[in-house]
Amino acid sequence: MVKLNSDMKDAFSKMRVFPLATASKDGIPNVIPIGFCKLQEDDETIWIADNYFLKTLENLRENPRAAMYVWGPETQGCFQIKGNIEIKTSGEEYEKMYRMVKSMGDRFPARSLIIMKITEVYECKSGPDAGKKLL
Repeated sequence: MVKLNSDMKDAFSKMRVFPLATASKDGIPNVIPIGFCKLQEDDETIWIADNYFLKTLENLRENPRAAMYVWGPETQGCFQIKGNIEIKTSGEEYEKMYRMVKSMGDRFPARSLIIMKITEVYECKSGPDAGKKLL
């Protein structure tokens, strides 16, 4: 797997909403805003809480790959993260995520934990290096 570097981790920590892109097995795209998205201590794993996924969860079951980007006024630059997905609805990791989400309020159901293992990182700011593989 691929680990984010210190600049990327800093930018990631400043994001409040992450766009998460998925595709069905037939290639039909879907993108949604994610509020609960946490980089884990290994710097190569991202936890995403499924509170209200519909098409996203269907897509991830059919095609367990996803992409997101990190960009905003608080960050320096822009980069895209791609990764492999595992879905958990029980176990120690799921329970830990569930407690974290519930600590933010009972209105979030925390139905499943989406675990993204980072496989690639790309430049996504405009210019001559746009689309260049960074990691």
